Amino acid sequence: MLTPKQHDLLQFIDQHMRRTGCAPSFEEMKEALDLKSKSGIHRLISALEERGFLRRYRHRARALEILRLPADAVPQSEASEVPTASRFAPNVIRGDFSARFTGAQTAVGVPAISLPLYGRIAAGQPIEALRAAHTDIEVPAMMVGSGEHYALEVVGDSMIEAGILDGDTAIIRKIDTAEAGQIVVALIDDNEVTLKRLRRRGNSIALEPANARYETRIVPAERVKVQGRLVALLRRY
Repeated sequence: MLTPKQHDLLQFIDQHMRRTGCAPSFEEMKEALDLKSKSGIHRLISALEERGFLRRYRHRARALEILRLPADAVPQSEASEVPTASRFAPNVIRGDFSARFTGAQTAVGVPAISLPLYGRIAAGQPIEALRAAHTDIEVPAMMVGSGEHYALEVVGDSMIEAGILDGDTAIIRKIDTAEAGQIVVALIDDNEVTLKRLRRRGNSIALEPANARYETRIVPAERVKVQGRLVALLRRY
């Protein structure tokens, strides 16, 4: 699932590499997407890496590799050199998941699985985890891989630059460890839970938002437990 900016950047990189044989510079990417700073490009590339569309080779200039393109990518023969936001739509699972998703159906012919839908998770200030009672949600089987999964309703806007919006339903793979840069469900002090990008800073954990209006929260590592990693999103329209 890609946001319009992520979609635009991926296609721009692909077009540039096809045309020149090398990846564009961060300055070229910034200008192509009309962003004010290169930090926005860094965040978009990290999100594309996390979703498996792009691979970045560390410590090498312009070292990017396209792993795959979204199904709705514009064919090379039809695309302009610089993509425009109006050409793309968010690549998310759309649908009417009404009545708290009870009995929700996926598209005809698409295999579905049932996941437990727990309470709400903050993409803003942490809130108490609500896991005592839950309902179930039907999701397309293609959204999850191996392992145990569950769903949480997103509350807040601190992850909007990673394409995670207030009201989205986050599909989480249950794990207790995570790599730096992954978006995780973090339990703090066995009481608060939040959805943030995880970084390690010495003996501390940095929980990074994807919204310039919010500050990174740094917590001693022993106070943080990883309870899962974000693998997909559902969105209601």
